[in-house]
Amino acid sequence: MPRIAYVNGVYERASEAAVSIEDRGYQFADAVYEVWSVFDGRLADLAGHLNRLERSLSELQIAMPMPRTSLLVVLNEVVRRNRIREGLIYLQISRGVAPRDHVFPVDVRPSIVITARPVDREAAARKAAQGIKAISAPDIRWGRCDIKTVGLLPNVLAKQVAKEQGAGEVIFVDAEGFVTEGGSTNVYIVVDGVIKTRSLTANILAGVTRLNLLPLIAESGIELREESFTLAEAKAASEVFITAATSLVMPIIAIDDHKIGDGKPGPIACALREVYIERARASAGV
Repeated sequence: MPRIAYVNGVYERASEAAVSIEDRGYQFADAVYEVWSVFDGRLADLAGHLNRLERSLSELQIAMPMPRTSLLVVLNEVVRRNRIREGLIYLQISRGVAPRDHVFPVDVRPSIVITARPVDREAAARKAAQGIKAISAPDIRWGRCDIKTVGLLPNVLAKQVAKEQGAGEVIFVDAEGFVTEGGSTNVYIVVDGVIKTRSLTANILAGVTRLNLLPLIAESGIELREESFTLAEAKAASEVFITAATSLVMPIIAIDDHKIGDGKPGPIACALREVYIERARASAGV
């Protein structure tokens, strides 16, 4: 079955869908995006992603292209037309189409693109059971990583190096040696049974999976500290894991070929992955 995309009010084959060459998302990365996990045909962590979308748009002074209720209809229709039961849905909103000029255009409607694809949950579970490797890299991204923009070239370059080195993620490190976040994830370490993750007051994205995982950590009785930690601390930790809509909760078993703990996914990360998926699946669509 051909994939169906939604582009500016039209549902069409993804292979035939297109945006203007003067779309500001294409020319300036003047756009934001969101990615939802889909469980049983329903969007997970729904409100969190919508809230972050509206914040990102507001920070860039881009108007919502339609009311939230209408957007939900479109998102669910894209899921339905693509017959996605387990998968991901991607939404991108740019400032719109206008003759190329750095300043904001006037009276231009935002452009919206939505696509969806299936995910093999069994394969993902096997991957998590084995854990993935990561490499570290200097954080050379811009100063507003709290906005979920499509300007991801530093992430792309770093993640390409990770792939070439047989790793599944890159962990960014700032000029002072502190871990900020992953190339497309939030990062956590476990030290003496305590989970540490970078505070949102730093230049990191407020991950929606992170947002929904933190209460589950509290419910489990595990102490959580939102504080800075160095790359050296991460390598010495008993566990390291990452979170995102694309990876859910994923154990890291090595950083820069340095084995984490015993080199296997740790019990805390594995337990949190299980409880997160169970809760996300149960609350999807709400």
